[in-house]
Amino acid sequence: MKRQKRDRLSRAHAKGYQAGITGRSKDNCPYAATDSRSQWLGGWREAMADRSDGLAKV
Repeated sequence: MKRQKRDRLSRAHAKGYQAGITGRSKDNCPYAATDSRSQWLGGWREAMADRSDGLAKV
């Protein structure tokens, strides 16, 4: 059975979320393409909101 790769945009979002949870700056976004970059930043913003709400331990 073949393994399917996750959608690139959802992967960018997940990577952005992980970066935000660990406290990395949004300037460290590794994506240059507009769609991937916006997904990464969306994940980063979501993580920052979770951190401010106290949902993540730093």
